[in-house]
Order: sequence, then structure tokens, then C-alpha cells
Amino acid sequence: MQKYGQHFLISENVIRQITDAALLLRAENCVEIGPGKGALTGALLAGGLKPLLAVEIDREMVSYLSACFAKEDVKVVCQNFLDFPLTNLPGAPTEFISNLPYIDAAAILDKVLGFAYFKTAVFMFQKEQAQKITARPSDDLYGPLAVLSQLRARISFVCNVGKGCFNPPPKVDSRVLAFVQTVPPKVSWEKLKKVVESAFLHRRKTLLNALCLAGYNKEKICQALMACALPLTVRPEQIYPQQYVSLTEKI
Repeated sequence: MQKYGQHFLISENVIRQITDAALLLRAENCVEIGPGKGALTGALLAGGLKPLLAVEIDREMVSYLSACFAKEDVKVVCQNFLDFPLTNLPGAPTEFISNLPYIDAAAILDKVLGFAYFKTAVFMFQKEQAQKITARPSDDLYGPLAVLSQLRARISFVCNVGKGCFNPPPKVDSRVLAFVQTVPPKVSWEKLKKVVESAFLHRRKTLLNALCLAGYNKEKICQALMACALPLTVRPEQIYPQQYVSLTEKI
């Protein structure tokens, strides 16, 4: 049945912790991404997270899930979540839950956090990627993923997940994080994203030089840095997420 390199979650303890976090953060709508064999799906339904929409890429899994949960209040859609139009969801606060596929985890997180009706999420990531998401300024792993995630959600630790919690076991450990919507920055998101990503393209350079290399006007950058009370020698990894918002507003 394994076509897409899935690692199926088999730990009852981890399933319980994810379910408990999802129940605590529950929203009006609930979407599970990549349910696989439905171990987490069953726990979510048993906990009362209904109705549930499950988006699964594997056709065989879709047939399996549809048969297993035929009498439950769950709808299974066969589609890659990255191709799934979120406009198909009801216009109401939505919670997303998933043991995310490692290869697409960052893209899925970005899509979810950018959804107009995103309210909460409980996601499992490769441990290092989770560390990148929660990294703070001056941490080695601090970068665009941390800045752009932390500006859209309050992020908290749920649990660590060892290799043995899966069948077959992956080569790396995992970590579960919970996300709660915060007030989004008022600045243009595309402009902010461009500034942040441009800044970290040259981590060893000062922010001033990194943005100049990206095509920004040097005089405007200097003025913006001074307006934000940031030294001209500051480096990209030394700036807090909210400072990137202020900097973008002033450039």
C-alpha cells in the first residue's frame, strides 16, 4: 500500500497527544492532511472532531479510509493537499491536523498559515524543521521559515516523536507543534516575504549589504534601519520577526 514514502504513525501515546492538542484548539471546521491508514483519523473522530475532511493523495488509501469510516461523519478527498483549493472549504474558522510529509511540510505550512480562515493547526515535522520554525534570533537555525511562521501564528511545543513511533521507521526524529492564529502584519505580505527572503540569501553579510545585493536602494535601506533603531552593521539573523515588519514598512 505504500506508494509515496509514507511512514505510518503507530504510537498510541503520540496519537493521544496530537488528538488532545487538536481538541484543545478545535475550530468550527477540521481538516486532516494525509491521513494514511487513518490511525489519527479514528482518534480525532472518537474525540468528537466532526465533521472531518480528510485530504489524501493515495487512491488506495482513499478507498481504504472510505471503507473504514463509512459510518462516520468524515469526507475523504483524493488530492495532493498542495493542489487542493482552500476556497472549497466553508468560510469559517478552520483547524488543520497532520503528520506532514517531510518533503512538502514547509510548503503545506505556508499554505495553511496564509489561508483566510486558518484558526489553529497541529502538525508533525521532521525535528530539525520544527526547530527552524521555532528558532529565535541569533540561533543557528533562525531564518525565513521562523520569521514568516512566527508572524502569522503563536507556536507551541506538543511532543517529540521518536523513529520507533512509525512503521516503517524514518531515519530522523520528529516533533509536533501547535499553531494558533495571531493578528497578521498590516504590511503587504508579498513585500515582507521578499525582504525577509532577500535578507537571508547572504547570511554572512550585514542586512544592509544583503538587501543591496537583492536590488534594494542603499539610501532607503539606511534610512529604514535608522528609523527602526537598528545599526547599519546588523545581520539578518539578529532581527526579530516584528522588526522585519517595521523595516518593510519603511523601505
